[in-house]
Order: sequence, then structure tokens, then C-alpha cells
Amino acid sequence: MGEKAVMLVAIDESEQSLYALEWCLEHFITPFIPNQPFNLFLLHAKPTPSSAIGLGGPGAAEILPMIEGDLKKIAARVVEKAKELCHAKGVHDVPVEIVEGDARNVLCDAVEKHHASMLVVGSHGYGVLKRAVLGSVSDYCAHHAHCSVMIVKKPKIKH
Repeated sequence: MGEKAVMLVAIDESEQSLYALEWCLEHFITPFIPNQPFNLFLLHAKPTPSSAIGLGGPGAAEILPMIEGDLKKIAARVVEKAKELCHAKGVHDVPVEIVEGDARNVLCDAVEKHHASMLVVGSHGYGVLKRAVLGSVSDYCAHHAHCSVMIVKKPKIKH
């Protein structure tokens, strides 16, 4: 049998992202499953400083280095949390990549680069209006990625 298929999991600072990773680890990647079908690969799309603040023009040059520093710290925390979760589930040496750019494009490009068979993204559960204004990364990927896309929704807690 050939090499295992690649499962690319998008990670960011949201709890939905960590839930999606945890769900994949429990259902597809746990080390206790013999002949698991996937090799796991984690990817964090780091926004560009200018897109993070939506600012250009006078004063931007002074603030962009500070924003870049913050974005690098956030990316490091995202990767650390994801690796901790993987270790807690007994999964070690998971490759992680941080790529700067718009998450929609970064994820679809990474699918091609890593020949992923499946892309996994968390669902933020935005309403129609917020999704229309911000755009949905999962919706974009579902329509543009050249692989299967699994959108993992965190169950709502019933009161």
C-alpha cells in the first residue's frame, strides 16, 4: 500500500479551531487506531500586518512593526496550543507550517502544495450578516479547495 493521505487541519486562535483539531485527533489520528488512514499536517494562516489593522497611509509605517510582532506571538501561541493538544492525545512530531496571507488563499494553496486529500476547518458559526461582511473561510475553501473539505462545528451547549 502507498503513502497515507494527507489531512490538512487549519489552526487559529479560536476555540472552534482547537475543537476541530481535537475532533480529528479523536476520530482519525489517535495512535491507538491501527492503520489510520491519514498523515496529519497543521497549518496556521497568519494575517499580514496591514490586513490585521486595515490601515494604510500616514502613521502605518510606525505601527506595522508592532503589529507584526504581535501577529508572530499569536502564531507561536496557536502552534504551541495545537502541539500541546496533539501531545495530550498521544500524537507526536506533527508537522506545522505558518504561512502569511489571507486564510482562504493560504489554505487552498497549501492543499495543492501538500497534496492533501482532506482539509479540515472549524466553523465559527457566524450568522448570515457577519458571514456576508467578513466572508467565510470554510465556505470559500469548500468551493475552491481541490480536495474534500470537512467543516467541524462545535456543538452548542444547551442550557
